[in-house]
Amino acid sequence: MSGAKTSGFAAILFALALGTQAAQFPERPVRMIVPFAPGGNVDITARTVAPALGQAFGQQVLVENRAGAGGTIGADVVAKAAPDGHTVLMASSSVMTNGPALYPKLPYDIVRDFAPVGRVAVVPLAIVVHPAVPARTTRELIAVANAQGGRMLMANAGVGTTNHLIAELFMIRAGARMTLVPYKGSGPALVDLIAGHVFAHVDQISSALPYIKANRIRPIAVTTAKRAAALPEVPTLSESGVPGFDASTVTGVLAPAKTPRDVVARLNATLVKILAAPAIRGRFTTLGAEVQPSTPEELGAFIRDDLAQWVKVVKQAGIKVEL
Repeated sequence: MSGAKTSGFAAILFALALGTQAAQFPERPVRMIVPFAPGGNVDITARTVAPALGQAFGQQVLVENRAGAGGTIGADVVAKAAPDGHTVLMASSSVMTNGPALYPKLPYDIVRDFAPVGRVAVVPLAIVVHPAVPARTTRELIAVANAQGGRMLMANAGVGTTNHLIAELFMIRAGARMTLVPYKGSGPALVDLIAGHVFAHVDQISSALPYIKANRIRPIAVTTAKRAAALPEVPTLSESGVPGFDASTVTGVLAPAKTPRDVVARLNATLVKILAAPAIRGRFTTLGAEVQPSTPEELGAFIRDDLAQWVKVVKQAGIKVEL
């Protein structure tokens, strides 16, 4: 057999092997790693889609929280997992772009070491405070914080998370001084905010909304350019004296690099299908999130573009943190 024929035959065998692998996937339960503690936006997102994915696959999709280091610990678990589609990451902007923009020495490369599967949703964030804080507007919050000389405690979901970076940018742009307290996710941060151990937080609407509706925390402003549909009465930061402020959280699914393309394609097709279901879309709407499924290529382009944008912001703002 000539070299050309041998090469062509090998290519056919490889393609058939990939097709067989995708047809057999998943062969066992799929682990969906959430790199934050239970109760936050990423955890809620994972637990909203996992049962439907499991039903579609005919295998369980098990949500596993691996919190710590601003999402780095959980992300590293997936980066180093076998590239067969049975371990995936429910990621947010914190892991996909914010953390990598802040930390030059992560144990993985967000572009090189992951295979994008698809976007899930986009979620606005809100600045929320404990009801005891005597502020109902952004200007009042800035005044209260500065009157305390920076001693007012503001929670964030972890060093390097979207919550943290947006809080830093808010303080820089608004001239507000507060002391940031890192947690292992929005869930624990909200618990301490409600208990009055901290007094402010920048959080995704999806996790904060139930407590806002129960009047256990008070929204001051949303961080997006437009008002959030779930909180139409709450002004934007741009409307509140911090012009041009526009930031949100994107959630998406990532797999380890070198996961076969056919397996990624099946993961994506199944994700897109379940996100089209009225019950799933309704659940996200209730949480204040907008479902925005995508192709793997579209999520990959978002990661590259958003990362480049945040690298510039971090440099311009002079934000320096240690992991």
